[in-house]
Amino acid sequence: MKYILTSAGNIPVDRKASDKQLLFRGTFRTLAAGEAVALFPEGTSYTEPHIMQVKDGAAWAALEYTKWVKENPDKVKKGAENVMIIPAAIVYTNKSKYRSQAIMEFGQPIRMDDYMGQFMSEQEGAPRAAVKRLTAAIERELTQLTINAPDWDTMYAARMARDLLWPEERSINLDDFVAISQTLVDLFSTPDLVPNINAIRRHLLTYYSLLQTTHLTNAVLSSLPLPATLDPRQPVPFPSRLYTLVILVRDTLSLLIRLPFSIVPIVIHAPAYVMGRVGARLVEDEEETQAQNKVVFGLLLLFMIYPAAFFAVWAFLQYTPIGAVVAVGFVFLFALYHNKLINDNYERAKRLVAAWRILVGMWAPRRWDLSLSAVAQYTVPRIPPENPWVDRARAKKTSRPATPAPHSGSESASESSAAPAQAQEAERSPSPAPSASSNKSDASSKRRRPPTRRVVRHILRARVEAAKALASLLAQLERAPETKLVCASVHLARAYGGSVDTPAASAPTADGVQTVPEPTGWRSAREVVAFLRKRGAKITTLEDRVEGDWAALSSDGEDSEPVTSDKAELEWVPPSRD
Repeated sequence: MKYILTSAGNIPVDRKASDKQLLFRGTFRTLAAGEAVALFPEGTSYTEPHIMQVKDGAAWAALEYTKWVKENPDKVKKGAENVMIIPAAIVYTNKSKYRSQAIMEFGQPIRMDDYMGQFMSEQEGAPRAAVKRLTAAIERELTQLTINAPDWDTMYAARMARDLLWPEERSINLDDFVAISQTLVDLFSTPDLVPNINAIRRHLLTYYSLLQTTHLTNAVLSSLPLPATLDPRQPVPFPSRLYTLVILVRDTLSLLIRLPFSIVPIVIHAPAYVMGRVGARLVEDEEETQAQNKVVFGLLLLFMIYPAAFFAVWAFLQYTPIGAVVAVGFVFLFALYHNKLINDNYERAKRLVAAWRILVGMWAPRRWDLSLSAVAQYTVPRIPPENPWVDRARAKKTSRPATPAPHSGSESASESSAAPAQAQEAERSPSPAPSASSNKSDASSKRRRPPTRRVVRHILRARVEAAKALASLLAQLERAPETKLVCASVHLARAYGGSVDTPAASAPTADGVQTVPEPTGWRSAREVVAFLRKRGAKITTLEDRVEGDWAALSSDGEDSEPVTSDKAELEWVPPSRD
């Protein structure tokens, strides 16, 4: 195991060593040779709405190496004297999905010049204070490169808004993905954004949770050829329903025609797919591990499938040397052929399966629908369980300003006003999603998945209401005065013409550590909407998604007034968990 790890580039570390020079000996040797060392400063993988912890190891290593270089200049390769830290962040468009798109962002290089004076000081506590300052700088850079929300409700609402504004999969330019996502998070982090913000969040969270429960996606629903008034209880012209059925049959036949060309590779690779799904289900509560398990379990099966295919072909060719070469070539081409088939047909097959599920649900007898009280448990997004390796006592607390106050200047040295915990809880309480702490037991419990046919009307109704709620929000922001400000991450506020309130730093404590409060960023509400439009957000089509009288009917047949942008509160509010 040692040979495998070290030959792959891993550096051994003696964690019990109290001497930092001894602890980082392998790191020093690598840096002195002019090579780079990759560290994961958070210390573990976890699923949280924001960066929870950045440990001090990277800062200690960089500063101790700089000190070691000054003491041992003859052991350092020319050009490797000055070390710098390059923050790097990986953002996935869908972390639990195998072969998801991944974005890698690099931050500004951090040099040691600003920290070595304090680190080399003989004053008690000065080295540790320098390390803390450097760690804080690393965390600031990583925060700018990733998507961070104050809580799960805000993260889920922003995700749902993003999917509604960009309904097609892979329609967002990956260069803008992080900025767009963080802008939406900041938008839903603004207290008292609009009068009906709590209702808007509820509708987004309800739709998100129903999709999550049924394993459907908004992209799939957006691509379905369903007519606007597909409801068996309404006098719908028969050709529209027939047209829908014809399209589904056409797409089904299109896939069936390709089936003879793909049935053999699909059958042969089926064990790998099955085991990949089994591996993902073993860690349903660990989003960061699902794709990893799919890869590991799938590869284990492929290590058996491909050698078996090789020996089968070789045996058919009577174990000749030429037969071995032919068998290797056959297995290689067979794998390429399979991958091309999967890439071309997987998404199409997924849309087709979803279309049939929706069609069956819409044409099924109405008495099969779950009642509102029964479906309420599926309108609450599940909160991932807490990671035991995260030090929550040291985790950074994310706070937002209470109310946007008009001010001038790009940056000012005023006091920052953080929202009180009571105000944040009050703003969150009307939402159907409970807090992470209060819902810890619910998150870990298994929630039974309902048959799609029994919740189809609920999903489509939630989709209409979520789209109209989001359209209402953006319309209100677009009509807002120029002085209307929304919360913004500091780096986005500076990048897009916003303003930043920079609070004064506190006096150093006895151990030399100086606390610097987080600055607060603001952006114009109109500018945010223009920012989203410029990057392809389908704002004008939000209200044209799935129309029809059935969308405003509850499952119990009671009429509810359609949602409009002028209403203070939106209709069909699902019951809360309580």
